[in-house]
Amino acid sequence: MRRRMSRTPLTVLAASTAALLTLGACSSATATEDRGAAPPDAAAGTEAASGTAEFWTPEPGTDWQWQLIGTVDTSVDVPVYDIDGFDNSAAVVSGLHEQGRKVICYISVGSFEDWRPDAGDFPEEVLGAPLDEWEGEQWLDIRALDVLEPLMAARFDMCAEKGFDAIEPDNMDAYINDSGFPLTKDDQLAYNRMIADLAHERGLSVGLKNGVDQVTELVDLFDFAVNEECAYYNECHKVAPFIEAGKAVFHVEYELTTDEFCPVTQPLNFSSMLKNWDLDAWRETC
Repeated sequence: MRRRMSRTPLTVLAASTAALLTLGACSSATATEDRGAAPPDAAAGTEAASGTAEFWTPEPGTDWQWQLIGTVDTSVDVPVYDIDGFDNSAAVVSGLHEQGRKVICYISVGSFEDWRPDAGDFPEEVLGAPLDEWEGEQWLDIRALDVLEPLMAARFDMCAEKGFDAIEPDNMDAYINDSGFPLTKDDQLAYNRMIADLAHERGLSVGLKNGVDQVTELVDLFDFAVNEECAYYNECHKVAPFIEAGKAVFHVEYELTTDEFCPVTQPLNFSSMLKNWDLDAWRETC
Protein backbone atom coordinates (compact mmCIF):
# COMPACT_ATOMS: atom_id res chain seq x y z
CA MET A 1 0.00 0.00 0.00
CA ARG A 2 1.10 3.55 -0.62
CA ARG A 3 3.84 4.85 1.62
CA ARG A 4 3.90 8.58 2.20
CA MET A 5 7.50 9.54 1.56
CA SER A 6 9.44 11.88 3.82
CA ARG A 7 10.35 14.29 1.05
CA THR A 8 8.99 17.60 -0.13
CA PRO A 9 6.59 17.40 -3.09
CA LEU A 10 7.65 19.27 -6.20
CA THR A 11 5.39 21.42 -8.32
CA VAL A 12 3.65 19.32 -10.92
CA LEU A 13 3.76 21.95 -13.60
CA ALA A 14 7.47 22.58 -13.24
CA ALA A 15 9.49 23.60 -16.24
CA SER A 16 10.78 20.09 -16.84
CA THR A 17 7.26 18.87 -17.58
CA ALA A 18 5.82 21.98 -19.15
CA ALA A 19 6.60 20.78 -22.65
CA LEU A 20 4.51 17.70 -22.09
CA LEU A 21 1.42 19.71 -21.33
CA THR A 22 0.92 20.64 -24.97
CA LEU A 23 1.14 17.05 -26.18
CA GLY A 24 -1.91 15.55 -24.60
CA ALA A 25 -4.96 16.25 -22.52
CA CYS A 26 -6.98 14.12 -20.23
CA SER A 27 -10.16 12.80 -21.75
CA SER A 28 -13.31 12.93 -19.68
CA ALA A 29 -13.62 10.04 -17.24
CA THR A 30 -15.90 8.99 -14.44
CA ALA A 31 -15.62 6.56 -11.58
CA THR A 32 -17.95 4.17 -13.38
CA GLU A 33 -16.99 4.36 -17.02
CA ASP A 34 -15.69 0.79 -16.97
CA ARG A 35 -18.82 -1.01 -15.79
CA GLY A 36 -20.74 -3.46 -17.89
CA ALA A 37 -18.38 -3.82 -20.84
CA ALA A 38 -17.47 -7.15 -22.36
CA PRO A 39 -14.44 -8.92 -20.81
CA PRO A 40 -11.19 -7.97 -22.51
CA ASP A 41 -8.69 -10.40 -23.91
CA ALA A 42 -5.64 -10.06 -21.66
CA ALA A 43 -3.49 -11.86 -24.18
CA ALA A 44 -4.09 -9.12 -26.72
CA GLY A 45 -2.02 -6.01 -26.36
CA THR A 46 -0.16 -7.10 -23.24
CA GLU A 47 2.93 -8.77 -24.63
CA ALA A 48 6.18 -6.88 -24.96
CA ALA A 49 6.55 -5.01 -28.22
CA SER A 50 9.68 -6.98 -29.03
CA GLY A 51 7.90 -10.30 -28.54
CA THR A 52 11.07 -11.72 -27.02
CA ALA A 53 10.23 -11.44 -23.33
CA GLU A 54 10.65 -14.68 -21.41
CA PHE A 55 7.96 -13.61 -18.95
CA TRP A 56 4.62 -11.88 -19.40
CA THR A 57 5.50 -8.28 -20.15
CA PRO A 58 2.53 -5.89 -20.37
CA GLU A 59 3.10 -3.33 -23.06
CA PRO A 60 2.95 0.46 -22.50
CA GLY A 61 -0.56 1.81 -22.20
CA THR A 62 -2.13 -1.43 -20.91
CA ASP A 63 -5.13 -0.52 -18.77
CA TRP A 64 -5.38 -1.91 -15.23
CA GLN A 65 -7.27 -2.01 -11.96
CA TRP A 66 -5.63 -1.90 -8.53
CA GLN A 67 -7.75 -2.97 -5.56
CA LEU A 68 -6.21 -3.98 -2.24
CA ILE A 69 -9.20 -3.87 0.13
CA GLY A 70 -12.67 -5.32 0.03
CA THR A 71 -14.22 -7.97 -2.18
CA VAL A 72 -12.66 -7.65 -5.61
CA ASP A 73 -14.96 -5.92 -8.08
CA THR A 74 -14.46 -8.05 -11.17
CA SER A 75 -16.65 -5.89 -13.43
CA VAL A 76 -13.99 -3.32 -14.35
CA ASP A 77 -13.29 -3.73 -18.05
CA VAL A 78 -9.49 -3.89 -18.04
CA PRO A 79 -7.03 -6.65 -18.99
CA VAL A 80 -4.93 -6.48 -15.79
CA TYR A 81 -5.92 -6.68 -12.13
CA ASP A 82 -3.56 -6.08 -9.18
CA ILE A 83 -4.94 -7.53 -5.92
CA ASP A 84 -3.71 -8.60 -2.49
CA GLY A 85 -1.99 -11.97 -2.55
CA PHE A 86 -2.87 -13.03 0.98
CA ASP A 87 -6.45 -11.80 1.03
CA ASN A 88 -7.60 -13.40 -2.23
CA SER A 89 -8.04 -17.06 -3.00
CA ALA A 90 -7.14 -19.17 -5.99
CA ALA A 91 -10.82 -19.05 -6.92
CA VAL A 92 -10.71 -15.25 -7.23
CA VAL A 93 -7.65 -15.49 -9.47
CA SER A 94 -9.23 -18.25 -11.54
CA GLY A 95 -12.40 -16.22 -11.95
CA LEU A 96 -10.43 -13.25 -13.26
CA HIS A 97 -8.56 -15.55 -15.64
CA GLU A 98 -11.88 -16.86 -16.94
CA GLN A 99 -12.74 -13.25 -17.80
CA GLY A 100 -9.51 -12.92 -19.75
CA ARG A 101 -7.55 -10.95 -17.17
CA LYS A 102 -3.94 -11.19 -16.08
CA VAL A 103 -3.63 -11.01 -12.29
CA ILE A 104 -0.82 -9.43 -10.26
CA CYS A 105 -0.13 -10.54 -6.68
CA TYR A 106 0.47 -7.67 -4.24
CA ILE A 107 3.04 -8.65 -1.60
CA SER A 108 5.07 -6.43 0.70
CA VAL A 109 8.71 -7.47 0.44
CA GLY A 110 10.22 -4.61 2.43
CA SER A 111 8.04 -4.51 5.51
CA PHE A 112 6.83 -6.78 8.29
CA GLU A 113 3.04 -6.83 8.66
CA ASP A 114 1.85 -8.14 11.99
CA TRP A 115 -1.53 -9.33 10.68
CA ARG A 116 -0.19 -11.66 7.98
CA PRO A 117 -0.36 -15.41 8.60
CA ASP A 118 3.43 -15.77 8.32
CA ALA A 119 4.22 -12.94 10.78
CA GLY A 120 5.59 -15.42 13.33
CA ASP A 121 8.28 -16.52 10.88
CA PHE A 122 10.10 -13.17 10.96
CA PRO A 123 12.88 -13.01 13.58
CA GLU A 124 13.00 -9.94 15.80
CA GLU A 125 16.47 -8.94 14.61
CA VAL A 126 15.25 -8.11 11.10
CA LEU A 127 12.41 -5.86 12.30
CA GLY A 128 13.16 -2.15 12.16
CA ALA A 129 11.36 1.13 12.63
CA PRO A 130 7.60 1.39 12.14
CA LEU A 131 6.29 2.69 8.86
CA ASP A 132 4.83 6.15 9.27
CA GLU A 133 1.02 6.13 9.25
CA TRP A 134 0.77 2.36 8.75
CA GLU A 135 -0.06 0.63 12.03
CA GLY A 136 1.36 -2.85 12.50
CA GLU A 137 4.17 -2.50 9.94
CA GLN A 138 7.91 -2.30 10.41
CA TRP A 139 10.73 -1.97 7.92
CA LEU A 140 12.83 -5.06 7.29
CA ASP A 141 16.60 -5.26 7.38
CA ILE A 142 17.05 -6.02 3.71
CA ARG A 143 20.73 -6.73 4.25
CA ALA A 144 19.75 -10.04 5.86
CA LEU A 145 19.34 -11.84 2.55
CA ASP A 146 19.83 -15.29 4.07
CA VAL A 147 16.92 -14.69 6.45
CA LEU A 148 14.53 -12.92 4.11
CA GLU A 149 15.09 -14.98 0.96
CA PRO A 150 13.23 -18.10 2.17
CA LEU A 151 10.45 -15.97 3.65
CA MET A 152 9.88 -14.12 0.38
CA ALA A 153 10.25 -17.35 -1.59
CA ALA A 154 7.42 -18.86 0.46
CA ARG A 155 5.23 -15.82 -0.25
CA PHE A 156 5.94 -16.03 -3.96
CA ASP A 157 5.22 -19.78 -3.87
CA MET A 158 1.80 -18.89 -2.46
CA CYS A 159 1.20 -16.47 -5.34
CA ALA A 160 2.25 -19.09 -7.88
CA GLU A 161 0.10 -21.79 -6.28
CA LYS A 162 -2.94 -19.49 -6.42
CA GLY A 163 -2.33 -18.99 -10.13
CA PHE A 164 -1.18 -15.37 -10.18
CA ASP A 165 0.72 -14.19 -13.25
CA ALA A 166 2.99 -11.63 -11.63
CA ILE A 167 4.22 -10.04 -8.40
CA GLU A 168 3.86 -6.44 -7.25
CA PRO A 169 6.53 -6.28 -4.53
CA ASP A 170 5.90 -3.31 -2.24
CA ASN A 171 8.29 -1.23 -0.14
CA MET A 172 11.34 -1.57 -2.34
CA ASP A 173 12.90 1.71 -1.25
CA ALA A 174 13.70 1.25 2.45
CA TYR A 175 17.07 2.92 2.01
CA ILE A 176 15.50 6.36 1.48
CA ASN A 177 13.19 5.97 4.49
CA ASP A 178 13.78 5.96 8.24
CA SER A 179 14.03 2.19 8.42
CA GLY A 180 16.02 1.90 11.63
CA PHE A 181 18.92 0.39 9.69
CA PRO A 182 21.92 2.04 7.95
CA LEU A 183 20.82 0.93 4.49
CA THR A 184 22.47 2.03 1.26
CA LYS A 185 21.30 2.09 -2.32
CA ASP A 186 23.59 -0.86 -3.02
CA ASP A 187 21.85 -2.81 -0.25
CA GLN A 188 18.52 -2.03 -1.86
CA LEU A 189 19.67 -2.97 -5.35
CA ALA A 190 21.00 -6.32 -4.12
CA TYR A 191 17.73 -7.07 -2.36
CA ASN A 192 15.56 -6.00 -5.28
CA ARG A 193 17.59 -8.12 -7.69
CA MET A 194 16.99 -11.08 -5.38
CA ILE A 195 13.26 -10.32 -5.46
CA ALA A 196 13.24 -10.30 -9.26
CA ASP A 197 15.11 -13.60 -9.35
CA LEU A 198 12.72 -15.25 -6.87
CA ALA A 199 9.72 -14.24 -8.96
CA HIS A 200 11.23 -15.36 -12.25
CA GLU A 201 12.34 -18.69 -10.77
CA ARG A 202 8.64 -19.37 -10.18
CA GLY A 203 7.61 -18.35 -13.68
CA LEU A 204 6.11 -15.09 -12.43
CA SER A 205 6.58 -11.66 -13.91
CA VAL A 206 7.61 -8.94 -11.48
CA GLY A 207 7.26 -5.17 -11.32
CA LEU A 208 9.52 -2.52 -9.86
CA LYS A 209 7.42 -0.66 -7.28
CA ASN A 210 8.31 3.03 -7.00
CA GLY A 211 12.11 3.11 -6.50
CA VAL A 212 12.48 5.75 -9.20
CA ASP A 213 16.17 6.26 -8.45
CA GLN A 214 16.81 2.57 -9.16
CA VAL A 215 15.21 2.41 -12.60
CA THR A 216 18.41 2.73 -14.61
CA GLU A 217 19.99 -0.22 -12.80
CA LEU A 218 16.89 -2.43 -12.67
CA VAL A 219 14.79 -1.80 -15.78
CA ASP A 220 16.24 -4.80 -17.58
CA LEU A 221 15.44 -7.17 -14.67
CA PHE A 222 11.82 -6.17 -14.12
CA ASP A 223 8.90 -6.75 -16.47
CA PHE A 224 6.87 -3.63 -15.69
CA ALA A 225 6.77 -0.77 -13.18
CA VAL A 226 4.19 0.24 -10.58
CA ASN A 227 4.46 3.89 -9.66
CA GLU A 228 2.64 6.13 -7.23
CA GLU A 229 2.51 9.90 -7.58
CA CYS A 230 5.30 10.52 -10.05
CA ALA A 231 3.36 13.53 -11.33
CA TYR A 232 2.89 14.90 -7.80
CA TYR A 233 6.63 14.59 -7.21
CA ASN A 234 7.56 15.70 -10.73
CA GLU A 235 9.58 12.56 -11.42
CA CYS A 236 7.69 10.68 -14.13
CA HIS A 237 10.67 11.09 -16.45
CA LYS A 238 12.63 8.80 -14.13
CA VAL A 239 10.24 5.92 -14.82
CA ALA A 240 10.09 6.48 -18.59
CA PRO A 241 12.93 3.97 -19.33
CA PHE A 242 10.37 1.21 -18.77
CA ILE A 243 8.27 2.61 -21.59
CA GLU A 244 11.34 2.86 -23.80
CA ALA A 245 11.99 -0.83 -23.07
CA GLY A 246 8.46 -1.76 -24.18
CA LYS A 247 7.20 -2.33 -20.63
CA ALA A 248 4.10 -0.88 -18.98
CA VAL A 249 4.20 1.71 -16.23
CA PHE A 250 1.13 1.14 -14.04
CA HIS A 251 0.68 4.54 -12.43
CA VAL A 252 -1.65 6.14 -9.87
CA GLU A 253 -2.10 9.54 -8.30
CA TYR A 254 -3.98 10.33 -5.11
CA GLU A 255 -3.79 14.07 -4.52
CA LEU A 256 -3.95 15.48 -8.06
CA THR A 257 -6.96 15.56 -10.36
CA THR A 258 -6.95 13.82 -13.73
CA ASP A 259 -6.93 17.25 -15.36
CA GLU A 260 -3.62 17.91 -13.61
CA PHE A 261 -1.74 14.64 -14.15
CA CYS A 262 -3.13 13.15 -17.36
CA PRO A 263 -1.50 15.79 -19.61
CA VAL A 264 1.81 14.77 -18.05
CA THR A 265 1.48 10.98 -18.18
CA GLN A 266 -0.57 10.40 -21.33
CA PRO A 267 2.21 11.59 -23.66
CA LEU A 268 4.52 9.16 -21.86
CA ASN A 269 2.04 6.30 -22.48
CA PHE A 270 1.70 5.50 -18.79
CA SER A 271 -1.28 3.45 -17.60
CA SER A 272 -2.60 6.15 -15.28
CA MET A 273 -5.55 6.44 -12.96
CA LEU A 274 -6.73 8.34 -9.90
CA LYS A 275 -7.32 6.21 -6.80
CA ASN A 276 -8.37 6.62 -3.19
CA TRP A 277 -5.61 6.23 -0.62
CA ASP A 278 -7.10 3.00 0.73
CA LEU A 279 -7.08 1.46 -2.76
CA ASP A 280 -10.66 0.28 -2.85
CA ALA A 281 -12.42 -0.45 -6.14
CA TRP A 282 -13.03 3.20 -7.11
CA ARG A 283 -10.97 4.54 -10.00
CA GLU A 284 -10.96 7.39 -12.47
CA THR A 285 -8.88 7.19 -15.62
CA CYS A 286 -7.51 9.61 -18.19
